[in-house]
Amino acid sequence: MDQNACRETFARLIGEESLALDELAGLLEREHEHIRTNAIEDLKLAMKQRQGCVTRILRVDEERRALCLAFGKSNDLKGLEQLLRWCDPAGTLAPGWQQCTEAAARAQKLNDRNGALVGARLTHVRDRLGALLDDRRGMNTYGRRGLHATVDSGRILAAEA
Repeated sequence: MDQNACRETFARLIGEESLALDELAGLLEREHEHIRTNAIEDLKLAMKQRQGCVTRILRVDEERRALCLAFGKSNDLKGLEQLLRWCDPAGTLAPGWQQCTEAAARAQKLNDRNGALVGARLTHVRDRLGALLDDRRGMNTYGRRGLHATVDSGRILAAEA
């Protein structure tokens, strides 16, 4: 494979990844709405679609890594950037690559937001179950390090006679 063929392959991979990342962002937005509205069946479908999208992104990433190795570059970000500079000295692919980077960061933020919402819902359910079961001994508070700590309620700290 020569320099031009490498550039064309790289351009195709950037295009495929860009489309998949845009789709992933949309799926994550829908998942957020489904989580927020407790639309469990819709959430299951959206999660399945998200997994398919992530699989496509991983396939593109694997193909890009193989391209780096085929040209004797390391399959990390440094090797990828070296290969990009070699096959595209004019820098015409740089804007597309930058958009992919930004789209990946956006998808990560959306995924983190969804994870935080799910975590908050789980905590809420756990606390409500604790109230229903009158399990006051395991109430959550925050410890010195900001992590959940359990406190025994009803403990006698001092007794006077």
